[in-house]
Amino acid sequence: MEGSSELRPKPQRRILIATDGSKAAESVVDFGIEIARCSGAKVYAVYVIDISFFDSVLMDESWVKNAYEQFERVGRDAICCVEGNAKAVGVEATPILLKGNTAEKILDFSENQKVDMIVIGSTGKSGAERFMLGSVSEKVVRNSKIPVLVVRERFKPESFVRCGQEDKKVSANIASEEMQ
Repeated sequence: MEGSSELRPKPQRRILIATDGSKAAESVVDFGIEIARCSGAKVYAVYVIDISFFDSVLMDESWVKNAYEQFERVGRDAICCVEGNAKAVGVEATPILLKGNTAEKILDFSENQKVDMIVIGSTGKSGAERFMLGSVSEKVVRNSKIPVLVVRERFKPESFVRCGQEDKKVSANIASEEMQ
């Protein structure tokens, strides 16, 4: 048919994989890396340290500092794991550690870096629990200008590299929000 307007898939060049470092996030990471591998995309492994609760509660300054350092360590481990898994299958990956409101930072980063797709997890919360806690994935889906793939915890691809292998080397260079 001449002159028809067919839908053509847009190649994914940059994919943001949001991780919280949890066991449930492994499915998200595996799925995002597989999409990147198949499409030749670059991956941004993003972890956001949500510092909003530090402001809302009066706490000892040394406790806040120690808690922040713990969150930062978990975040660095999580994004380095994504980076290592991606590189193990030939996918370029950049680890990104941000701080602030999680959904807002994911959306801001994806817009600033012209990301083509966001891959994020869903823990499957429902009802009152979702209402009270809020849902990062829901906020991202509602406010994103680009496609968002929400990966359920149950989904598990068959063959991927796992974190925690002693011989795996990952980059010590962690990008931060100054990259923007």
